[in-house]
Amino acid sequence: MHDPASINGHTLKPEEQTALLVIGAGPAGLKAALAAVRAGVQVVLVDENPVPSEVMGDDIPLLFGNRMTGAARNRSAMLEAFVESDPLIAEAFDAGVDVRLGTIAWGVYGNGPSVGWMPGPVVGLSDGVRSWMIGCERVIVATGSRDMGLAFPGWDLPGVLGMTAALRLATRYGALDAKRAVVLGSTSAALDGARQLRALGVEIVAVIETAEAALAPADDFTALTGGVVCRAEGGMDGVTALVVSADGVEQRVECDAVLLAISAVPVIELLDAAGCRIEFSGSRGGHVPVLDADGRTSQAAISAVGDCAGIACAHDVAAYRMDWVRATVLASEDTFVCRCEEVTAREILEIRPPRYLNWPDERRNRRDLRALLGEGAPNPDQVKRLTRAGMGVCQGRRCREQVACLLALSAGCELSEVPLATHRAPVRPLPLSVAAGQEDPALAAHWDTWFGMKAQYVPFWRVQPHYTAATRNDGGEVSSE
Repeated sequence: MHDPASINGHTLKPEEQTALLVIGAGPAGLKAALAAVRAGVQVVLVDENPVPSEVMGDDIPLLFGNRMTGAARNRSAMLEAFVESDPLIAEAFDAGVDVRLGTIAWGVYGNGPSVGWMPGPVVGLSDGVRSWMIGCERVIVATGSRDMGLAFPGWDLPGVLGMTAALRLATRYGALDAKRAVVLGSTSAALDGARQLRALGVEIVAVIETAEAALAPADDFTALTGGVVCRAEGGMDGVTALVVSADGVEQRVECDAVLLAISAVPVIELLDAAGCRIEFSGSRGGHVPVLDADGRTSQAAISAVGDCAGIACAHDVAAYRMDWVRATVLASEDTFVCRCEEVTAREILEIRPPRYLNWPDERRNRRDLRALLGEGAPNPDQVKRLTRAGMGVCQGRRCREQVACLLALSAGCELSEVPLATHRAPVRPLPLSVAAGQEDPALAAHWDTWFGMKAQYVPFWRVQPHYTAATRNDGGEVSSE
């Protein structure tokens, strides 16, 4: 007897097919696409940029800090600027690469421990109007990097943004709304970015470093070492000054932008959600995919190139991140680390329930990590479920690394021991209007099967010859059957 709720016989049917899908039109992705198409391979190249200004306002995919000019609201102008910013894009068009800008890849799916019937990778795409699946033989992920967030009073003001986002706005779109900037961090990448912005007319009024010496030569900047960020000042129009402290003495630096350049973070969410093996490597920028000599991940059909595959670092990334979090975030425990869900450092460390539950404090005794989460390195996924830290619209892009550092500092363990908080598809926010209609109608007819809902009746093909209500198995079937 045929069971209509069974997945047997139902296959995922992508709307289109290509030999190679490249995700990311940065330098690494463009070079990979060009090399493949010149070797006779059919290539589709997707890139989410330019993202809509509303999405940029939520700091997706980079920490834009609402420092975009009005040009960001003109999608056509942003698209034209993006294409003109890199000659390789036009070269890829001319070479025969199917280039699709403004198209996000929100999930990569392939065979794994629980799936073995897929003919090859399948990738979920969306252009903001609709969502669809594309099948391919191979996927190259070239999603680049983003900047680590850093919580301090006023870091939610317009004008506190990541160095990567500032460079993207300035060099690709000509849409950076900043004239006087303070840079937090003195790595070679931070200072190189500062020099690029200075060449474009942005005055770099100071470089702040929490260590006693700059990590890279900074003689051409006003550098304040051993500094601690106290607060950013300003209002609805944005930052007006950054107050820092050195040797207990506060200094007020007037600026209209604070650039977070503490640590570049490889963008690995697609790789992690696809089941690729991830490890923490301080010399490669933190959590990165495990690759073979040819750049393949543990999923043989998925490769990674560019910054998402690892960022060469001459310093100890883990120690540097923790030093900044110890000096700045722990010094302002009542500042929201997770801005989306409004969770402070104290609430993260004490595993306090979301405040909208109005949970009385006196009902619990110890709130330390070990009492609540057990022995071993604390898991950010546990903290996320109990406090909601990292569950907001930005999907943890502003707080993920901070939460890991806070847990390591509190537990007294190495940052590398703290597990990576799980990434799940969709790795970009999708409106329900776009996501609707994605599921196969045959599977949607029995959606409650996958949620294990209890039966309301027994399907006719499973009724026993001598059936009575008393012998009915309430836990065996699901309601749509």
